[in-house]
Amino acid sequence: MQPLAYRMRPTNLDEVVGQEHLIGPGKIIRRMVEARLLSSMILYGPPGIGKTSIASAIAGSTKYAFRKLNAATDTKKDLQIVAEESKMSGTVILLLDEIHRLDKTKQDFLLPLLEAGQIILIGATTENPYISISPAIRSRCQIFELHPLEPTDIKKAVQRALSDEEKGLKKYHPTLTPEAEQMLIDKGNGDLRSTLNGLELAVTSTYQELKLSNKDTTSLTIDKDEMGNSLQMKTQNYDRNGDGHYDLISAFQKSIRGSDTDAALYYLAQLCESGDLPSIFRRLLVIAYEDIGLANPAACQHTTAAVQAANMVGLPEARIILANAVIELCLSPKSNSAIMAIDAALDDVRNQKNNPIPNRLKDAHYKGAKKLGHGLNYIYPHSYPGDWIPQQYLPDNLMGKSYFKPKGNSKFEKAFKKQYETLLKLQKDGLNNEKNN
Repeated sequence: MQPLAYRMRPTNLDEVVGQEHLIGPGKIIRRMVEARLLSSMILYGPPGIGKTSIASAIAGSTKYAFRKLNAATDTKKDLQIVAEESKMSGTVILLLDEIHRLDKTKQDFLLPLLEAGQIILIGATTENPYISISPAIRSRCQIFELHPLEPTDIKKAVQRALSDEEKGLKKYHPTLTPEAEQMLIDKGNGDLRSTLNGLELAVTSTYQELKLSNKDTTSLTIDKDEMGNSLQMKTQNYDRNGDGHYDLISAFQKSIRGSDTDAALYYLAQLCESGDLPSIFRRLLVIAYEDIGLANPAACQHTTAAVQAANMVGLPEARIILANAVIELCLSPKSNSAIMAIDAALDDVRNQKNNPIPNRLKDAHYKGAKKLGHGLNYIYPHSYPGDWIPQQYLPDNLMGKSYFKPKGNSKFEKAFKKQYETLLKLQKDGLNNEKNN
């Protein structure tokens, strides 16, 4: 028998839970379906929150043929079969899972089919498509981000599965106590697929236990203890407001920033237990460059290498590599001077009026540049001792502006600070001499 999550897959948009910003009344995907003006799209977000469900519902609502392939494991030949089907029977909706792993050969085969409208591609990925998917595919697709499901959404799906006689579990006449239902929702970690399959395991295993014990099976009540026995492993909780994931990521970063190694390892363990490696990777890289940064540049390099290695091996072994990175980041000196510097510069970019680039710095690699005064009087630093010569780089109205405020919390940043202040003084003195002469 197919798993409950598969059986309960929506056949139209009204059966999809959550993602109201995309499929609610008047929202973009619903408008596309109702107008029968579908275009290829990429759906991205965490596992089990509705990417496949939305693709299936779109196909069911439009009556187009629906096929599902995996970009990593299915071959070009599999794509060719779908392409032939589209020629014979018309438009086919193709759900391509893990689209971020689509290689160039398959991509080149797909592109003309997308252009011709033979295939409506719905790519599904847990990775940020702006980073992980090729521009050629992105440019032919609309990109939609799916949000983590709220507990109320998951509860709705659970109740539907319990009351559905044809595809669901109604034949077992199950009832969940409020505590058991909350445990199921919490354990699901925001993943509806995992939640429904966990529900099926709890109901069927309890039913079988009663049947083997010759007990009454006409009314099945599952309490918290029975749910716990069925589900076994406890995973990271998501709170009732759906903020648990973001709270956990926040606690993780703040513990490393505060140099509390034990707390950071605890929150890393929770993140590993959730299986959400992409979130760990993104956050570790941000932490390395935001909170350690120039105080220990080697730690930033080590973190990047650790993320790459952990991505290659996957869980459970990735936990070892990630623990190394977390411990090093916790015990490293800290500095936020880089983020403070770029944010100060961004503030000027956003709030200062017209900061024209000095003419000497403008591009002079085209005919007529000299007539415009572009590139004139530019001094090539490599022609001078030490590969440096004072000249104006900042716009006139920002002359003398200093964004970088090094802290000197480590030998690295002390060296950066000394060099920065030395060059700043030489630059100022050199420009003042030039002005006076």
